[in-house]
Amino acid sequence: MVELSLPANSTYSDGKTVAAPEGATNIKKFRVYRYDPDSGDNPRIDSFEVDLDKCGPMVLDGLIKIKNEMDSTLTFRRSCREGVCGSCAFNIDGTNTLACTKSISEIDGDIKVFPLPHMPVIKDLVPDLNGPYSQYRSIEPWLQAETPAPNRERLQSPQEREKLDGLWECILCFCCQTSCPSYWWNGDRYLGPAVLLQAYRWIADSRDEAMGKRLDNLNDPFRLYRCHTIMNCTNTCPKNLNPGQAIAEIKSAMLRRA
Repeated sequence: MVELSLPANSTYSDGKTVAAPEGATNIKKFRVYRYDPDSGDNPRIDSFEVDLDKCGPMVLDGLIKIKNEMDSTLTFRRSCREGVCGSCAFNIDGTNTLACTKSISEIDGDIKVFPLPHMPVIKDLVPDLNGPYSQYRSIEPWLQAETPAPNRERLQSPQEREKLDGLWECILCFCCQTSCPSYWWNGDRYLGPAVLLQAYRWIADSRDEAMGKRLDNLNDPFRLYRCHTIMNCTNTCPKNLNPGQAIAEIKSAMLRRA
């Protein structure tokens, strides 16, 4: 049989439990992943009993309450609280999603909050996203055109503009990226669904004139073709986008050009 050896810090145990204030009756337990690489300790799962009568309705509200009132050392990213910045992307109850748009009432039992999977963890719920952002830069995500700019904006017909719907809404939360098994195993070379959706956003843009260059950049056995249409990306996207379809459209454009 194959013998696998896991890194020492890949396992976790139960940590502390912080009880709700005395007299609280509407209690929800948050089980939160904790990891501080500077301490040298293995990760742990801390439990916090949150009084929902004095907490907002979203999972992010619970995490903010924990940090403000129960444990100020808890570390996570958040910003807009409106589902448009992508900062508070975590694995919540087994699914990658945004904590600011995930309602506490949707979750039965304890609320389990982990960082996005298969990414290096900086601390607690904060993953290292340097890799995905570097891949995003590699697709040159800006308008490229040789035609001199007109004295007004570059125009599109309504039909041309509609082709960007389902693409421009991506907020780069990387929920889809970190739910993709192909990206887990080949993340150093496969661009992943979030980056490929962003790549197609420019390929589909009628104002962009660099389609050939963009397709050349993607025409690689790993950068594009490691997608095996598992569709975890589409199933987990908190903005209800379809990265799997965008990847298929890039492959179709490759075939049409060939």
